[in-house]
Amino acid sequence: MELSALRLKPGCDRRLRGGHLWVYSNEVDIAHSPLKSFSPGDQVLLEDSRGKPLAIAYVNPNTLICARILSRTYRQPADRRLIQARIESALQLRQRLFQQPFYRLIYGDSDGLPGLVADRYGSVLVLQVNTAGMERMLDDVIAALEATLKPSAIVLRNDSATRESEGLESQVRLAVGKLPQPVLITENDTEFVIPVLDGQKTGWFYDHRLNRRAMQRLAGGARVLDVCSYIGGWGVQAATAGASEVLMLDSSASALELAVENAQRNGVGACCEVREGNAQQSMRDLYQQGRRFDLVVLDPPAFIKRRKDVRQGLQGYHRINELAMRLVEPGGYLVSASCSLHCTEESLMDIVRASSRQLQRDVRVIGRGYQGPDHPVHPAIAETAYLKTLFCQVTTG
Repeated sequence: MELSALRLKPGCDRRLRGGHLWVYSNEVDIAHSPLKSFSPGDQVLLEDSRGKPLAIAYVNPNTLICARILSRTYRQPADRRLIQARIESALQLRQRLFQQPFYRLIYGDSDGLPGLVADRYGSVLVLQVNTAGMERMLDDVIAALEATLKPSAIVLRNDSATRESEGLESQVRLAVGKLPQPVLITENDTEFVIPVLDGQKTGWFYDHRLNRRAMQRLAGGARVLDVCSYIGGWGVQAATAGASEVLMLDSSASALELAVENAQRNGVGACCEVREGNAQQSMRDLYQQGRRFDLVVLDPPAFIKRRKDVRQGLQGYHRINELAMRLVEPGGYLVSASCSLHCTEESLMDIVRASSRQLQRDVRVIGRGYQGPDHPVHPAIAETAYLKTLFCQVTTG
């Protein structure tokens, strides 16, 4: 099959030759290759301004990122064989890194499959397909996953906000097989029930695995507060590491029900309690009640989803970090995380510093954490490195 060409303007190939995979709509020579002549998801032959082939990409004429590179071997379209090879490569990496089959199997651009996320929960795979190009290839993706892993079930969690901008409908469905009940994982010697159909994202957040392990070293004998706890990823693991008491805060009643179940499943239900409500108001209430903690974990959702929201989002991070720091017993610890790409590690550090000075307290940063190796960073794509975590000791000023 001969592909239509998508030609770039002069000089717009430099970033791609440097390793980047994205083409922006203002980089296309629309006089030679009008974007509107393509349908969302079409594969194209990407050319430089002189007509020299660069790569195979898929295109969406209706989005700012109008094309994403699939392969720099441009003599044939990307097909099931390429998808199979990329999945096998991703699997080999994860199997070398992890002893158990619980990890992010596919991390989009970093694994050569832009627009695709796949999390593995034992024999269950949960996919997020976020682009029209990957949606067009979905049958081949599923076939390759079945051939490679023979999963008992494949779930499509195609309900991300990104799909709307790509012109795709939102849906959650079981695409293959039958779900075991319950779906279980083990992380840091702690077992969890995962809500793959109605939880957040794909049901779990593997990216903080190593940060939660680092947190466990601080949890022994501690009174722990887990803010924005979801289903207990931090709090229950603090309890299994020997925390004397754990309070998990979240706005979702259903998430807290699972947090309780997960605590009981691991034999630590007696030392765990939950509280439903807004995180900031709940922390204010705890402060007024005189509650203090030896370890506070603050892992909120992304406050900054777009560049234009940076100022307001950083103010939100400052407010919630200051509230969290008020609840730390002198000499205790604060674990502060941000999954917002536009909140840099430097910004988070400055937020922690400013919060401590406003409260007339001192902070020592004793560790830094990032996303786990099943979320590999593409060195040319800054957006693939999004997670940052600071481990701090908070003392009197």
